[in-house]
Amino acid sequence: MSTLTERPATNAPMGPQGHPLPAARSVRYNPSAAELQELTSRMPQARRTSFGNYNVQARATSRSAGSTYLVTDDERETTGKAISRAEGERIARLQAKYIAGVDMIVVDGYIGNEPEHRSRVRLYIEEANANIAGMQQQLYFPPDAPADEWEPELSMVYTPNLPMPGYPDDRVITVDLEAGVSRVLNSDYFGESKKGGLRMWNALVYARGGLAMHAGCKVVPTDAGEKTLLIIGLSGTGKTTTTFTRQNGSQPVQDDFIGLFPGGTVVGTENGCFAKTFGLDPAHEPAIHRAVTRPDAYLENVSQKVDGGPVDFFDSSYTKNGRATFQMASLGIWRDPREIGPVDDLLILNRNDSIIPAVARLTREQAAAYFMLGETRGTSAGGKAEEGKALRVPGTNPFYPHRDEQQANRFLELMDTTRFDVYLLNTGRIGGAEAEADSKKIAIEDSGAIVEAIAEGTGEWERDPDFGYEVATSLPGIDDVEKLQPRRLYERAGRVDEYRAIVERLKRERIEFLERYPGLAAEIIEAIR
Repeated sequence: MSTLTERPATNAPMGPQGHPLPAARSVRYNPSAAELQELTSRMPQARRTSFGNYNVQARATSRSAGSTYLVTDDERETTGKAISRAEGERIARLQAKYIAGVDMIVVDGYIGNEPEHRSRVRLYIEEANANIAGMQQQLYFPPDAPADEWEPELSMVYTPNLPMPGYPDDRVITVDLEAGVSRVLNSDYFGESKKGGLRMWNALVYARGGLAMHAGCKVVPTDAGEKTLLIIGLSGTGKTTTTFTRQNGSQPVQDDFIGLFPGGTVVGTENGCFAKTFGLDPAHEPAIHRAVTRPDAYLENVSQKVDGGPVDFFDSSYTKNGRATFQMASLGIWRDPREIGPVDDLLILNRNDSIIPAVARLTREQAAAYFMLGETRGTSAGGKAEEGKALRVPGTNPFYPHRDEQQANRFLELMDTTRFDVYLLNTGRIGGAEAEADSKKIAIEDSGAIVEAIAEGTGEWERDPDFGYEVATSLPGIDDVEKLQPRRLYERAGRVDEYRAIVERLKRERIEFLERYPGLAAEIIEAIR
């Protein structure tokens, strides 16, 4: 029997600032989870899995950074790409004309659940792509007012099936911060909905004196009390894995985005998780695997040969960027972000394969510098343009809409309002790529031991002569000092000249990168000279 309710009368939903969104042929307001599952089942690109949930094969397999534009008449406002207000209005008119002839869904909810900092949001999406509505519903905190009384601060207007010729891949994402509206045209990748709302929320948090961070959050019990840890990193570098791997019965709080405010106050954003599934192994990530295989989870671009059959988390023939959404409660170990204390430790992930140690402890100024550098090796989450390449993404946050140096400067300011330690973590390899005979992989178990040692305050440290940060001389759970001090691996292998060349290159490139940002605080650049 169908679970679908009769459609409400057609009208134009309200958007931010009391302005209506485009009128549609019909609108479903806040369908139930069961209704969204049924609508998803009708999609020709959806397959039911052996877990009982749905796996949708999208045309787009990653976020479209090259098609994303801030709507502004002052291009200096952003480090990213921009279009004029006139062009933004032209795109809005074309989208409104298209929406008039299609069926749409409204999903309302909150980004965040802390009353002082949460934001009311509304997703307005084609019914033909009901899986995106279902996935977003899992990530929003639920609304506390009916749709006709909901007054969103931020709205996403999403038409996955409307091409936009003249833009990369005939696709465009516009971000109008003044209006509080983002528009997505011709991408059916759920990440554009998730990141669209959070991108606008970045600007709100900054205006309120905080900093939105592309970060997971967890709490770790220790003999000295519970410790709050933030884990920042680009998608695919181990942020979710590090957040959900358990130490001392630790609990995940947030998977992907938090707001950091003066005094170290941490504010959560999402009621669910958008997790990568490639290589998902219950032996290493049991909590995520259990949540992904529940009937109420949504899968996207995960390999599956037969409708109703199993999925293959290790097959990358279509994409490595398979994804799944589920509610945080599905983990069975989630901690409400309203219940945690201020940040104690912050970990900056850098998936590298040469001379970055498994862990390094940073000074205040070094922390701001490495935060701004945002170094890592790109993954499939950024598409073919980023995968496997050495990247520098300030704050590891490609979704900050204004100027990137604002992030590092605010980070430095926030560290002056409270005390927390900052560490650089390598989640990749030491000594080269896998084909290099002397190289060593930093395993999930290594990273877990490091996180536990950081939370408990154990380990011995000394200053690294090349970079000035502190490296560990010993750390509980790590019995290979070469992972802690890569210089030793290169010395043992007779590769000292190679090591020295990498050191000099990194120092030179880092200074050159930071000096591109005229508004960056001078002490941040000086920290790595």
